[in-house]
Amino acid sequence: MLLLAAALRLRRATGLPWARVLVSDTNGWRKAERPLVSRRYGLVGQPDYLIETRSGVVPVEVKPSRTAREPYASDLMQLAAYCLLVEEATGHAPRYGLLRYATDTFRLQYTDALRTEVLALLDDIRQDREAADVPRSHQQSARCRGCGFHDSCDDRLT
Repeated sequence: MLLLAAALRLRRATGLPWARVLVSDTNGWRKAERPLVSRRYGLVGQPDYLIETRSGVVPVEVKPSRTAREPYASDLMQLAAYCLLVEEATGHAPRYGLLRYATDTFRLQYTDALRTEVLALLDDIRQDREAADVPRSHQQSARCRGCGFHDSCDDRLT
């Protein structure tokens, strides 16, 4: 009984719904055998969890060290891309995805407008990959220092 109570407390602390875990990409139970793939959109990825709810399969992305009050736009787009992959894999668009930070869980509604935004972002990424020169998209010195092109970039901040 003590173990059950501890398990229930731990589950509540995750901020995730009580749902069946279909796939986990977190080195644990129900490890994903392979990532989700969309040849149609040229997209490959694997959310941290795929859970099954009454409304269908829901992707869950976990960022355990983030403590922001609002989700980062990049995290939301990553989650939206996972929603697109779930839609491609199952034939049914998820109604939402979940983004878990250290102390908060954010619910992202997967709407037609969001789907369109993700597809436009994928097009932009493809165009940037083919471009000879892509301008920096931020003003963050730490992000520049961590970039793989830092030493050869003429547009670096530091």
